[in-house]
Amino acid sequence: MSVEILAKCGYRCDLCLAYRPNIEADDRRQELSDGWFNLYGFRIGPEAIACDGCVSSNSPNLIDKNCLVRPCVIRKGIENCACCNEFVCDKHKSRGVDRANLEQTLNRTLSETEYEYFVRPYEGERRLRDLRHVC
Repeated sequence: MSVEILAKCGYRCDLCLAYRPNIEADDRRQELSDGWFNLYGFRIGPEAIACDGCVSSNSPNLIDKNCLVRPCVIRKGIENCACCNEFVCDKHKSRGVDRANLEQTLNRTLSETEYEYFVRPYEGERRLRDLRHVC
């Protein structure tokens, strides 16, 4: 069983196929590149996919170098967005992933594999709502 690694926005690094330890254990970057393209419409080439996770110290290698959430959370000195008085703000909403909304947008039901690999790791808002009581 893996240890849950929660990003500043609520993403689960440990579930993400782009997370460097996952690549080292089972390189599925081509599958991830294709899945992101098929579900979200953007393509990152497999050779460019490797993320240290935003909770890594120093200057981690991140997939989303333009993320607005990480610098905001760091500037506020909080662990993640769940501890922010402004949660859910527009910055966080811009990173929102929700299975029902995605299925509606795509006009189809996601397979369980698509959900596990390309949606579940990124359902940050739901996770963070569950954590609001501990801040």
